Amino acid sequence: MFTIHLNNMHFFAHHGLHEEETLAGNGFVVDLKICFLPNYPVQELADTINYVQVYELLNIRMEQPVRLLETLAEKIVADIRQLDDRIKKISININKLNPPITRFSGTVGVTLDKEF
Repeated sequence: MFTIHLNNMHFFAHHGLHEEETLAGNGFVVDLKICFLPNYPVQELADTINYVQVYELLNIRMEQPVRLLETLAEKIVADIRQLDDRIKKISININKLNPPITRFSGTVGVTLDKEF
């Protein structure tokens, strides 16, 4: 089994519960791991998972505001799984860089691990 990593991807998006988040937007950092069974030997793009397609799906989802990061993670994982039945596990970590919490310093986020 192979694992493809897409790490430290930065996005600006309008996800959040509060009106100021949906209007002003926020920075997000996404890390993604996709475990899959390749076609052996791995010599062509068709033998593996195309991370460019994965990134394109992720970018589209990040542009569609949702209220909760958990919802966002679930939708991204479902979209990626549709790409290829050889995918056996997806792990996604989404961090909001500037959460609207008074006197809070740091990030908040969610991680979803899903096996198929």
